[in-house]
Amino acid sequence: MISALVVDDELPAVQELTYLLGRDERIGAVHSATSGTEALKVLEREEIDALFLDIHMPGLSGLELARVIARFAAPPAVVFVTADDDHAVEAFDLAAVDYLLKPVRPERLERCVARVAEAREGTRAPQADAPEVITVEQGGITRMIRRDEVAFVQAQGDYARLHTAEGSYLVRVPLTDLERQWGAAGFVRIHRSYLVAMDAVQQLRLGGPQPTVLAGGSELPVSRRCLPGLRERLAAGRIRPLP
Repeated sequence: MISALVVDDELPAVQELTYLLGRDERIGAVHSATSGTEALKVLEREEIDALFLDIHMPGLSGLELARVIARFAAPPAVVFVTADDDHAVEAFDLAAVDYLLKPVRPERLERCVARVAEAREGTRAPQADAPEVITVEQGGITRMIRRDEVAFVQAQGDYARLHTAEGSYLVRVPLTDLERQWGAAGFVRIHRSYLVAMDAVQQLRLGGPQPTVLAGGSELPVSRRCLPGLRERLAAGRIRPLP
């Protein structure tokens, strides 16, 4: 069971996140604090596995608290929970396990707890093999996208659009470059305009004028040239094509 500490200077936010965490069977005790100083006191007396930390707090901010915790002999996993993503880059520089935006959606929190569990149990791959994090700009705001959140990539000229469950993001990288860089991570070219994550493929449809795959909730075209290689990869993953 994961012991959690929720830190936020706004009591309603503490109560809401405490409630949501309490519904997850992987979470054990949920402690709370309304300031960075109070959080340090809780950390002194309790065994905390995961810290759900607001960034903007009076006094000791969330980022400052995370820097203090990073010096612990065995620091808890840190998850930043905030109303904006202006500090996403700095958060990942501090080795945060995740970065949640308020209001926190239950399904997003479930994925976050899974990442915390991986970090706690030591099942995460070594840092050299950890999922790549891509920096994207959207509306003047810097966002951090993990490669393992990308279901498929769509070519757009000299750019590529990354499609995730949260939305789509344009990066200044040609699709051919991503195909070469991400091939070892399970991304396969299915069409001149599409690269798909094999883990995201749900179905292969062979009927109709052109084969298609269902990935990330979207139906994508498969070229005849790419079809044999795709079928071989899907067979290894035991996904049967539909007529």
